[in-house]
Amino acid sequence: MLEITDIPAEGYELVRRGVDRERGLHAIIAVHSTVLGPALGGMRLWPYASEEEALTDVLRLARGMTYKAACAGLDLGGGKSVILGDPAAKTEAMFEAMGEFVESFGGRYITAEDVNTRVEDMGVVARKTRHVVGLEGKSGNPSPKTARGVFLGLKATLEEVFGSDEVAGRTVAIEGCGSVGSIYAQLVADAGGKVVCADIRPEAAERVAEATGGTIVAPDEIWKVECDVYGPCALGGVLNDETIPELRCRAVCGAANNQLLEARHGDMLRERGIKYAPDYVVNAGGLINVYNELVPGGYDEERALEMMDKIRQNLLEIFAISREEGISTAAAADRFAERRIEAARSGAGNA
Repeated sequence: MLEITDIPAEGYELVRRGVDRERGLHAIIAVHSTVLGPALGGMRLWPYASEEEALTDVLRLARGMTYKAACAGLDLGGGKSVILGDPAAKTEAMFEAMGEFVESFGGRYITAEDVNTRVEDMGVVARKTRHVVGLEGKSGNPSPKTARGVFLGLKATLEEVFGSDEVAGRTVAIEGCGSVGSIYAQLVADAGGKVVCADIRPEAAERVAEATGGTIVAPDEIWKVECDVYGPCALGGVLNDETIPELRCRAVCGAANNQLLEARHGDMLRERGIKYAPDYVVNAGGLINVYNELVPGGYDEERALEMMDKIRQNLLEIFAISREEGISTAAAADRFAERRIEAARSGAGNA
C-alpha cells in the first residue's frame, strides 16, 4: 500500500514522501513552483545514502527546473522526483507505485525520465497516471535534444569568450560519457573540435574516445585538463572549492544539473576569469522537447527544434546582464528567470 506524507520545505509549494514497502518504493516528489504552469521534471533513481541526502537533491533539482523553464520561455513550473534505491533492482511494480504517487499530485507535477530511468520505465508509470511525458511514440528519449541544446550553448560561450563560435580547433574536456555526454562529444568532434573525456565507467569513456578520436583521462583528472571548455555532463556539485582553483579552461559548458556546489562558486569562477554557461540554461533542450507534447496540436519536432534555437540567444543575453551589472553569470541567469516569474506572478504576462 502506498503511504504518502507531506514534508515541510520552506519556499516550496508541495513536497511529499511516498513509500510502498510491498512494491519496493521509497520516493520524494518536490514541487517548487507552479506560477508559470504545472511543475515538470524528471524521475531520478539513485542509491542515496539517506533520505536526507535524497531530499537535498530533489529540492535543488526542483528549484533548478523552475529556473530552467522560465529561462527557456516555457509555460511550466519546476518539480522533480527521486527514488531511493539500487538502479539494478528496479521493477515494474515499483514504477507502477511511482505512477500512483505522481497521480496523487493531480497534475501539479508532470514526470519524465532522468538518471537511471528510461522511456520504457515511463511507459510503466503511465499505466497509473497520464501526467508523464517523453513516452515512446511521442517526443521519446530527450537525451539527443539535451545534447543539442548544450552544443548551442557551447557555440554561444565560444562567441562570448573568443569572439567566434567556431568549434574547430577548440578542446572540450567532457566529464561523463552517458546518454547526453556521449552525444555532446560527438557533436563537438563532428564540428572539428578535440574531445578529452572521462567517466567512472572505463568502457563508456573508451566508446566515446573511439567514436570521436578523443583521448581519455581519469575521472579525478578531467577538470585539471588544459582545454578551452570544461563540460560537466555527470552529476552536480563538481564546481566547488577544490576543483575551481584547479581548472585550466576559459569556460564551463556542460549538461549536468546543479554544477555549482554553492551559489558563491559562480562568483569564484568569475573572479578566475572563467566564463560559466549556467547549466539550467544550456541543458534545457530535453525539457523543451517534452514540453511540446503538452502544447495544443501535440508534439511537433520541427517546432521543438525552433524553440531550442533560442537557447543560444538566451545565453548571450545572460552574458550581457553579467557584464552590464558586474555579477556572475549564475546570478545573471537567476535574474533572467526571476524577471519572467515575477511578471507572471504580478499578472503582467510572460516576459
